[in-house]
Amino acid sequence: MAKPTGDLARKGALRLLAGVREGLSLSDQGTSLKSMSPADQARAGRLAAEVLRHQSRADAVIASYVSRKPTPQVADVLRLATVEMLELGGAAHGVVDAAVTLTRGLGKRGQAAAGMVNAVLRKISRHEDWADLPPQRMPDWLRLPVAEAYGEDTTRAIEAAHQAGAPLDLTVKPDAPLIEGATELPTGSLRISGHVQVSALPGYTEGAWWVQDAAAALPVCLLDPQPGERIADICAAPGGKTLQLATSGAQVTAVDISAPRLKRVAENLKRCRLSADLITADALEWQADTAPDAILLDAPCSATGTIRRHPDLPFLRDGSGIPDLVALQSRLLDHALAQLPPGGRLVYAVCSLLPEEGEAQIRAALTRHPGLVARPPALPGIDPAWITPEGGLRLRPDYWPDLGGMDGFYMARLGKPA
Repeated sequence: MAKPTGDLARKGALRLLAGVREGLSLSDQGTSLKSMSPADQARAGRLAAEVLRHQSRADAVIASYVSRKPTPQVADVLRLATVEMLELGGAAHGVVDAAVTLTRGLGKRGQAAAGMVNAVLRKISRHEDWADLPPQRMPDWLRLPVAEAYGEDTTRAIEAAHQAGAPLDLTVKPDAPLIEGATELPTGSLRISGHVQVSALPGYTEGAWWVQDAAAALPVCLLDPQPGERIADICAAPGGKTLQLATSGAQVTAVDISAPRLKRVAENLKRCRLSADLITADALEWQADTAPDAILLDAPCSATGTIRRHPDLPFLRDGSGIPDLVALQSRLLDHALAQLPPGGRLVYAVCSLLPEEGEAQIRAALTRHPGLVARPPALPGIDPAWITPEGGLRLRPDYWPDLGGMDGFYMARLGKPA
């Protein structure tokens, strides 16, 4: 693999940051970097993500050395260089020179600002209290309900976990060998620290594993699929849970409204030598031909539990869509429960920090459906304190701080009366 070239990767990072300012997620901007080598694309993505994780800290430092607010493009150059030097340990001389060159490439305004950028960054390179600056705060639309639910101390711990980012987690087939250098987590996932090329890891070509956060792997464990069972995976893409279900030997039907996303599921099933029936359909309209023994509903949600690996999310959303998501989750839950036979089971899961998408949904469902029961989880590696009063499992980014954290998730296993 070609080594990344610094200036190209930095240009790519600035392009990605500009896209986020325009409302595009980092993952939706892959085509904007297609002219770059894979190594440069990867480094550009990492640099942009680090700037977004540390933007408020970088802005606080920059504000100490500038007399006038820079243009958005120049501000991104300053942020990128500040994070490179103070967080990533980049050599000041090279970082400053690259930033000045990038600034001059921004047109007349950039050329006029190049001297300021040079002077400011040389001062910032000697800045000493970076480590003492608090982690970036969540936006108020998210921070206020999180603080109300978990308290201020926990909220700050979640923000620290967001700043730390996320290692690479793998879900491994039962008979696959361990990967050298990987850590086995208490729940069974493998964790790899540092930057690695996923496709170069042992077992990738053989389909021995797939990328999946340790928290995201637990809903299937909670469902406990058995060989030969008919299981519906509703809202299945991107497919990590579909692969888990297929590994169990169950007869899996994966339903998702997005054909392109299901295509990715099909590609991963093929790589991992697994099979499932894939159906492109609106989950609210889909009806199983034969009642499934169990259903996994990974409902559309705010994705607020994934900020540690998607630091652009707080910059792209304002919380206004959450009431509609809550209403959709409720309808999906009722529709899925209606397809379960007596004695059937369902796991509801969302990668959200917000109780209204998790705990409150299950409490409401238990009220709407007499006889429905929530069965508290009994899974290896789970702290009993994570089990909620209504019988669900609440996971947070600040859990496992010494191991590298986990995504925020809520899940609950529901059973219909026999």
